[in-house]
Amino acid sequence: MTRSLHALAYARPSSLESVPGGRRLGLETSQGATPTGREAHPRFFTGFLTSPQIASAALLAVADVAAARYYQPQMRGLLDPVVTGNGDRIRFESFSGCGGVYARLDVLAPGLDGGEIGHGTTNVDVNNPLREALSRIGSDDPLHLRVGPDDLAVTTLDGPVVEKKVPLPDRWLRGFAEAQVIAAGFELRAELPAGEAVRFLRSLPKGSGRARPPLWVVPAGRSLRQTTRPVPGAVCLPGPDRLVALQRVLRHATALRIYGPAAVGEAAVSAAWEVVLPGMRLTLTLSPEASRGFSGEGGVLEALATDEAGEDAELIGVLLAWEPRIEIADLAASSGLTPERVRAALVRLGTSGRVGYDTAEAAYFHRELPYDAARAERHNPRLRSARALLRAGAVTWEGALGTVTAEDGHVHRVREDGGRLSCTCQWWAAYRGGRGPCKHALAVRMARREVTAPVGTGRTAPAPAVETDTGVR
Repeated sequence: MTRSLHALAYARPSSLESVPGGRRLGLETSQGATPTGREAHPRFFTGFLTSPQIASAALLAVADVAAARYYQPQMRGLLDPVVTGNGDRIRFESFSGCGGVYARLDVLAPGLDGGEIGHGTTNVDVNNPLREALSRIGSDDPLHLRVGPDDLAVTTLDGPVVEKKVPLPDRWLRGFAEAQVIAAGFELRAELPAGEAVRFLRSLPKGSGRARPPLWVVPAGRSLRQTTRPVPGAVCLPGPDRLVALQRVLRHATALRIYGPAAVGEAAVSAAWEVVLPGMRLTLTLSPEASRGFSGEGGVLEALATDEAGEDAELIGVLLAWEPRIEIADLAASSGLTPERVRAALVRLGTSGRVGYDTAEAAYFHRELPYDAARAERHNPRLRSARALLRAGAVTWEGALGTVTAEDGHVHRVREDGGRLSCTCQWWAAYRGGRGPCKHALAVRMARREVTAPVGTGRTAPAPAVETDTGVR
C-alpha cells in the first residue's frame, strides 16, 4: 500500500476556554484552499453555536471516526477531520483509518448564530485535551465558535507552532472519491422518529462479528426489523458495530434516516445512516463489508478512463464556487454540456476531492481537499494496470468481443452486452461487476474510446505514453 507523509501545521492547538459570559471553542486550521487561493490558516466562521452540547457531541463523533480502525482495531487512524465552509453551513468530514467508514457533520444555518460563514476547505485540529473538554460541555453553556485564527493571530502570527506529520495512504484518498460516487446512487429507504431510532440502534449486535454474515434491516411500521436476507425494501448493515459513533448524539436525535441502493441479489452493499439533530445532521456511510474499505469499489474507474470526462471536468471545475448544493441544470446551462456529461464531470472531480455528495439533499457540494488528492487517480491500481496493458499493445477487439493478453500470457475475453462489459478473468467471476470493471474490461473500454477507426476492424489499440504498473487488478 502506497503511503506518504502529510504535513499539518496549526497556529496553536485547538482549545476550549472559559470567557466572560460562557465559553469559546477555538478550532485551529491548517493550510487550505479558499476562493482567493491557498492560505496558511483560513478562517471560516466566528459566532455562536445554537445547541452547544449537541454540536460538541457531534463533532466528537466525527473525531471518533477519524481516530478509529473498525477492522484490525489494534491500529489507529491518524488524520484530523476536514472542515469546509460552504457559505451557508460548515461541514466536518473524516474517514476511519481502515477506510470503511465515512463521517460527515453538517452544521446548518439554524445551528449557527452570528457572523458570516466563509468558503474553503482545510484540516482542523481536534486534539485529546480538546476532546476531553468538549465531552464536559453542558446544555446551558453559551459556546462561541471560532473556526480559524482570531484577529490577533492573523496580525501577529510569525509561523506555525504546532506541527504534525501523519501517514496518508493512497487507499484513504481513493475512499473519499469512491464514497461520493456510491452515495450518489442512494435513495431514502427508511425514516424513524427519535424514540424508535434510539431503541433500534441500541438493539444492534455488539462486537466486531467478523464471521457474522451481513445484516439487513427492513422498515416495519415506525421501526425496523433485522433479517439475514436482502428481501425487497431491505437496507444492508454490514458491521453494525461501525455505527458506534452515533451513540454520542442519540439522546439529542429528532429522527434517523437510512439511505441505500435497491437490494439486488445476496451481495452486501453500502448504506448511509443519518441522525437528524437540531440545526445539524450527522451521517455515517458504511462500506459493504467491515474488512473492505471504499478504495476498491471501482465506481470512479469509468470516469477516469475517458478523456471526454477529463476535459469536461476542467470546464466544470472552473464554474464551481464553493456551493453547498451543486445544481446540475445550472451547470449544464453555464457550460453548454448535457446533464449526463455534467454528472460524469462531477464524478471525475470527485476523484480529486473537489466535490462530495450529500445524501440528505441528493446533491453534490463543492470542497477542495487539503492534500494532493489527485494521487487517487495516479495510483489507482486497476487504472494503472489497464493503461499498462494498452501500452503493451495487449488489447484487440472485433465487434462486441475484446481480447486482452495479460502480463502472464493468459488470454481474457471481454464482451459487451447493452453497454455493460463482462470478462473471463477471476476478478469478474468473483465480483460480477459489483466492484467496478476489471483491468481487462477497463483497458478495452479505454482502447475503444481512444481509437477513432470503426469498431470491428480488429485493430490493436495504440499505446499511450503512461507509467507502467506493478500491481494487480
